[in-house]
Amino acid sequence: MDNFRYAVANEAPGAMLNGISVDVEDYFQTEAMAGAIPKEQWDRMPSRVVQNTERIFELLASHGVRGTFFFLGWVAERFPDLVRQAARLGHELGCHSYWHRLVYRLNPKEFREDTRRAKAAIEDAAGIPVHGYRAPSFSMIKDTEWAQEILVEVGFTYDSSVCPVHHDLYNNPHAPRVPHRIAGGALAEFPVATISIAGRNFPVGGGGYLRILPYFYTRLGLLHLNSKEHFRAILYIHPWEVDPDQPRIAARQRSRLRQYTGLKTTAGKLERLLGDFRFAPIAESFAAEVANDFDPKVRTQADQSAIQSDRRVVDGPCLPSGLP
Repeated sequence: MDNFRYAVANEAPGAMLNGISVDVEDYFQTEAMAGAIPKEQWDRMPSRVVQNTERIFELLASHGVRGTFFFLGWVAERFPDLVRQAARLGHELGCHSYWHRLVYRLNPKEFREDTRRAKAAIEDAAGIPVHGYRAPSFSMIKDTEWAQEILVEVGFTYDSSVCPVHHDLYNNPHAPRVPHRIAGGALAEFPVATISIAGRNFPVGGGGYLRILPYFYTRLGLLHLNSKEHFRAILYIHPWEVDPDQPRIAARQRSRLRQYTGLKTTAGKLERLLGDFRFAPIAESFAAEVANDFDPKVRTQADQSAIQSDRRVVDGPCLPSGLP
């Protein structure tokens, strides 16, 4: 066993049970492809979400890991057996909206209707309640605080839609990096993993960062969080990211770069992560925070200031401008 694996198994990282999550959407439902494939065409597209999600089931099972699967309501309605399969395997179910529309492009009425429909579709398929929400493309940014209250109204107990970084789609660099309460304390917020270097936050929570950047970038980031900051991380991935054979869509070059770069290496990197670190569903890894029975661990003065000033944190791994 090399020194890194020994540290994970025996030192501080070994005690850290990180959260791992999957945003269950098909390859044609991403924000990168929204301009090329409008939602009115989704039913005409050849779906690959079942086979890709089942591949992630297999990868997680090979390491004895369960995770949180945030389902798109559209997917849950058309593939209810996939939702039930996730539940049978012991995974936590969460909501990823119905139509994968960015929150800041919706008004409160549209967001409420979309969220209610998605939550109902997932719960109807599985027969169990859904407690966690993740916004499409981490789009719950500044001036979308009204959406927090709607999540509480609809029946959610936590949100994981925050990534405190600079990004061209969801800019939120001053948000806290740590779990905290929002919506007047009624909702727990779980930001996706970031590290702070020289006052600037960098995402290390998976997704495009895992897919595009070398594996050591994510590995070192998580090791720092677990062993140096003694803090649990939240990671995310999409089923289409383990599918290098997905159909190529005629979209803008930037969109194609965002979606197709690194697809051949993602599954292997995910497997390495599952072997190097410990993971569980978000509601299990952060059980005390969900129950609001904890003292928040504030990593930096910036985190403390953000929480005290009630800045809205939003969205999970965001890439610096130009990345997915």
